[in-house]
Amino acid sequence: MNQKELLDKLEELEWEDFEVKEARTSIPKSSFETVSAFSNTNGGWLVFGIKEYRRGYNITGVEDAEKIEQDFTTALRGEKFNQKIIATCKKYLIEGKNVLAFYIQTSEKRPVYFNSRKNTFIRTGSGDQRATDAEIDAMYRDSAFGTKDKELTDFTIEDLNPKTIEDYKIYLGNVNPEHRYNKLSAEALLEKLQAIVDGKVTIGGLLVFGTEDNINRLLTDFRIDYLEIPGTSYSDAPTRYSYRLSEEENLFRFYFSIFERLIKKIDLPFTLRADGFATDRQPQLTAIREALVNLLMHSDYFSPMKPRIRVFLDRIEFMNPGALPKDLDSIMKEDFTMPRNPTVARIFRVIRLSENAGSGFDKMFGGWKSYYEVEPKVSGELDYYKIVFPLSKEETVKESTRKVQEELKTGEKIILLIKEEPSITTKELAGELGVTVKGIEWQLKSLKEKDILRRVGPDKGGHWEITENWTGEKTREKTREKTREKTREN
Repeated sequence: MNQKELLDKLEELEWEDFEVKEARTSIPKSSFETVSAFSNTNGGWLVFGIKEYRRGYNITGVEDAEKIEQDFTTALRGEKFNQKIIATCKKYLIEGKNVLAFYIQTSEKRPVYFNSRKNTFIRTGSGDQRATDAEIDAMYRDSAFGTKDKELTDFTIEDLNPKTIEDYKIYLGNVNPEHRYNKLSAEALLEKLQAIVDGKVTIGGLLVFGTEDNINRLLTDFRIDYLEIPGTSYSDAPTRYSYRLSEEENLFRFYFSIFERLIKKIDLPFTLRADGFATDRQPQLTAIREALVNLLMHSDYFSPMKPRIRVFLDRIEFMNPGALPKDLDSIMKEDFTMPRNPTVARIFRVIRLSENAGSGFDKMFGGWKSYYEVEPKVSGELDYYKIVFPLSKEETVKESTRKVQEELKTGEKIILLIKEEPSITTKELAGELGVTVKGIEWQLKSLKEKDILRRVGPDKGGHWEITENWTGEKTREKTREKTREKTREN
């Protein structure tokens, strides 16, 4: 970052990767919160010698720049943090005053905290926020990214589902009859797939081939949640859902049950091949298949959040517990591939249900855009990411009804979601509405101050109550009427 880039940055209103501190004569304690936050999220610049002032800034300067720099970098490399942090430092002379800027990279080993675990921070919007226990646990799981599903369990081949193994062998023979694995016995095949190592079933092998009971002995409430909602949101749908997939035995069964539903929800003007693959004229099918396999390969199955697919009238949403290993731009640019569950990925690749190289994101984005003329949208936070596939090519009734819903104010949308699910969390609200957690917190505070919402019970385990002061039911009915009018017009 050169001096011009620094000054340009100061003109921006929101600094997700940029933070200024006065630090005239000493290092502010809040600097360590920012270091932790940058290390645990997407990195950023921490600048000493500048003070925020009424949505602007003042150049205050650092009096003893060499001492401040040495003291700060020594703290980063010393015992204060649980990980040694190497910061890139730059020095500027602005208005005759010294300004120091330190670039803090995203740490490969997270969480990063100072003094104790409770001092773990993350970056949300343009501020630092103390991480919750669930977020910290997610960071620890991410530190084992790409290795967890290779771990051995206490199960053996006798604990797997023999019918699933047999169906897998039959499917392999149909889609790839020349593959050398076709000649192997069931046990030898599972060893080649790394579903079994040294006689023990790996976590990945159990997820794909295990019985439901045995998988639930390892995980809590194992499932892939698949819902079809007859509207563009829960609020405008006549029922919460019109179809919900029942429990399946394992990931192999979940894949085919879900794929069978998904292919009925997208435009397929040509005949589907027997192996479930799209031809060159069906890139939209390739995209949705990649999204489904991506979810199965990349989900954090040890997260309390469950993998979820929701099919609305105007879009299909894939919610993956666990963050991406890199930012999306890097994944697309480098054709980066690093599945969270490499054993699961290997098992699906052998039967050609996923790409042998690359992340699959190029197939998702390119394939969907080539048919629907719009790219999928990716969003997420520390412990999840979501991919949304719009189903409309142009301004259809589906898009119209979505826009009607967008006319509702954020506060009213929050009320509608709480009405549907009183125990919904702040993070879930943020994910539903596509805004920051900080923004949701501000809205909730405002609604409580207006005595429209009240919290019953603790933050964890409690729920929201809507008071009689809310008059939004008329707005909701008006929105539904607009939706019905649009439907009749089309």
